[in-house]
Amino acid sequence: MGEMKTPVLIKKGAEASLYLAKWHGRKVIMKKRLPKKYRLSRLDEQIRTYRTAHEPRLMHEAKKAGVPTPIIFLVDMKKATIIMEFVDGKQVKQLLDEVSESQRRQLCLKIGELIGRLHKHGIIHGDLTTSNMILDSDGKIFFVDFGLGEKTSELEARGVDLHLMRRALESTHFRFAEECFNAVIEGYSKVLGDNVTKKVLDKIGEIERRGRYIAERKEEA
Repeated sequence: MGEMKTPVLIKKGAEASLYLAKWHGRKVIMKKRLPKKYRLSRLDEQIRTYRTAHEPRLMHEAKKAGVPTPIIFLVDMKKATIIMEFVDGKQVKQLLDEVSESQRRQLCLKIGELIGRLHKHGIIHGDLTTSNMILDSDGKIFFVDFGLGEKTSELEARGVDLHLMRRALESTHFRFAEECFNAVIEGYSKVLGDNVTKKVLDKIGEIERRGRYIAERKEEA
């Protein structure tokens, strides 16, 4: 992988680990998918290889759709590793608690527009949380971590994507989750229109009802 100074682990996730490193003089993020012992080795290798190849493609597609994502510098399939640009900024997760109400609304409107651009181009992020959105010093919001993403325009997938966004807001920013989600939907509607947005909202309602039904059945059992 060329000149690489000792990487520093900054996040250990279920799907991959992130390291901060210097690579050819650049500050980079190294995303490495480590083997999972609970999976059959051959299956594990297939999953890690697929996701390592698939994620940069989705990020490239997102860029074409007008959604900022980190620059990919290198993809090492054998080591299931991606080396990408370090985006110097703050996670939206950290910012929403610090900014004014009007700034929070503007941030969420922009996030909604960016999600709308992804969905309009058939890209599902797969893990829409404010931890996976970074605001840089120029005011650009970067979307990161497309490891669970996919290419589809199915209504169900769009609904699940936004349902996860709502759940993330409720768990992390519960004091203003509703106002934030309403602003996200307003921004989303600017890109995809009221008709499509209503269908997606109806699908979110259906997904939530299914979740409640399953929870109730578990309690009865």
